[in-house]
Amino acid sequence: MQKKSSAKTKKAVAKRFKLTASGKLKRAKAGKRHLAASKNRKRKRRLSSPGLVSESDTKRMKVCLPFN
Repeated sequence: MQKKSSAKTKKAVAKRFKLTASGKLKRAKAGKRHLAASKNRKRKRRLSSPGLVSESDTKRMKVCLPFN
């Protein structure tokens, strides 16, 4: 008899996303790592604030985060 596999957390997803109290997923915005000299201050400041994952992607990501 085979042992049933348990749900496992995808560590790559766990490192990149955090679950908010209302159940949405918080993420970092792309575009701040390099070539920052050509971007203005306002743009870099807005890139530093967290963004939210879209609703359609949230459903798929929550499968990867079963214990959060």
